[in-house]
Amino acid sequence: MTELVIFDLDGTLIDTIGDLGNACNHALKMCGCPERRMEEYNMLVGRGIYNLFRGALPEGKKTDEMVMKMKDFFIPYYDRHKCDLTRPYDGIMDVLDRLTENGTALAVASNKYQDGTEKLVRHFFGKYSFVKILGQRDGQPIKPDPEIVYEAMAAAGTADKGKVIYVGDSDVDMLTGRNAGVRTVGVTWGFRTREELESCSPWRIATDAEDLASILTGADAGQTGNDI
Repeated sequence: MTELVIFDLDGTLIDTIGDLGNACNHALKMCGCPERRMEEYNMLVGRGIYNLFRGALPEGKKTDEMVMKMKDFFIPYYDRHKCDLTRPYDGIMDVLDRLTENGTALAVASNKYQDGTEKLVRHFFGKYSFVKILGQRDGQPIKPDPEIVYEAMAAAGTADKGKVIYVGDSDVDMLTGRNAGVRTVGVTWGFRTREELESCSPWRIATDAEDLASILTGADAGQTGNDI
């Protein structure tokens, strides 16, 4: 039996790209830099806000000083507008309901900054009891470092990696699960392509929420690693 399912947040549980892109464009504008096209953010997000800012800033301005300036404009704006366009993906609530009914522990492991991660999870998924909600924290490694998976496992009281599944929409997520030694499930409705997911040899790929629910509730607890 799978004891713990750890979810990425952006691009997996909720579609945040519009609000993230608008907030980053606001910060770019306030810093006197050209804004990015919204479709560019699919490849810019997912590696933490500092890497988002470095990727969005134009050549010649990717300095630590500009990154911190971007943060000063981004955080307050995003905090005010983070739910303007953001919504859970279709069927995600049903997935969480079915896991909860099965007695499976839930956790979130994101590269979004910690405060934003906590606020969004509470806003959209407040009725669920997550054993741990983890985001990017200063002084802590970000994904694909596996430490965030180990933190979630410790919170759930789960020591057996064969009873843990990590779910995400990007190569970063698949590598995080691989580095932690747990099974990975890639979802195709997020910000990245199926080809990117397949390049990291996930244990399974889900094409919609019903598919994901079936995988997570029927996964063989004896099958470990990322072999398909």
